[in-house]
Parts: sequence; C-alpha cells; structure tokens
Amino acid sequence: MRLVGLTGGIATGKSTFASALRALGVPVVDADELARRAVARGSPALSEIVRVFGPGVLGPDGELDRRRMADRVFADPAARARLESIVHPAVREAMRAEAERLGAAGNDLVFYDVPLLYEVGLEGKVDCVVVVHAPAEVQKRRLAARDGLSDAEAQARLAAQMPIDEKAARADVVVENDGDVASLRDKAGRLLADLRAGLSRRLPNRPPARY
Repeated sequence: MRLVGLTGGIATGKSTFASALRALGVPVVDADELARRAVARGSPALSEIVRVFGPGVLGPDGELDRRRMADRVFADPAARARLESIVHPAVREAMRAEAERLGAAGNDLVFYDVPLLYEVGLEGKVDCVVVVHAPAEVQKRRLAARDGLSDAEAQARLAAQMPIDEKAARADVVVENDGDVASLRDKAGRLLADLRAGLSRRLPNRPPARY
C-alpha cells in the first residue's frame, strides 16, 4: 500500500479533488477529522490540553472549545507550539493505525489530505506529495466570493499560509485546477492510473509531474 500526501492552499480546490478521488473508490483520510477525533472528550490528548491550558478551554459539553483554544494560541507562538506538541503525535498515531487498517483491507493507494503537510514536515512520511494548485490571484478571487470577504481580507488570509507556488515547487505532482469540476475529476482519474503504473516521488532537480 502506498500513502500519498494531498495538500494545497485555501480555495485551490483540494477538497473538490479529494471528493473526486473518493468517487473513484480510493480512500482519502482527512487530517482535520483525525485531529478532531484525537482531542475528543475522554481522549488522552484532551486531558493533557486541559492540564496545560486549564479547564477554560472546554465548552459546556466537555469538548474542546476550538474558538477559545485558537484565541489562546493565535498570538502566542510558545503556546501554539505546546498545543501542537500534544496534538500532532496523537494525529500521527491515528494516521498510522488508519493506514494499517486500510492496507490490510486491500487498498493499493491511500491519500492523506493534510492542509499543512509541508508546514508540519510530513512530506517525508508519505510516498509522494500531490499539490492541488491554482494561481494566487484565482485563489484570492475564489476565496473572496466564497466567504464574502473584501479583497484585503482575502489577501490577509492567503498571506497567513505558505504560498501555493512554493508548495507546487516542492511537490512530486501538481494538479492544476484551472478548469471546471469535470476537468478536475478527469485529472483525478488520470493521476490514479499513473500512480498505479508506477508514478512516484520525482527525481532531484526534476520538475514535478503536472496534470
């Protein structure tokens, strides 16, 4: 079984591409969902978060209050690093277990959908990395339309992420989301066929494969 990292940027179409892969019968494990499970009520990770940050980060239902937690760590790099040191190992263990389960079920390919794959250094934990790419101006236009943001607000959100062109330059495979949804679905099918035919990590000093 090969584990393929899937990432992109805000409003590049990564989630749409992930849905196209799922429609073709390929498992796509969502890192955000694993993170939610890792800090669910009763989990060791949530107990450690409460020990470190106090019970004020819990909601009335005993679950982690994500907004309150985000407010605590947003402007405090040390607090954010402490939180990540609790959550990231739990997510990695959950992914290891899920990959083992999916491999044992006979899947030849599993995609791991990780928005911050490069930011958290996971590129070495997967067999190759696929980046869904759209030009930054297209990202900004889509984001503003989708979330009702001003041009400046959309630009500020993009500025908080690693530039999509930098991710594309580091990728093994780049999927250009420059057409309609049908085109993106077609690219998903072609990528799967090529992965099963042997497409893998690119050689040093070679450009990524492009779709």
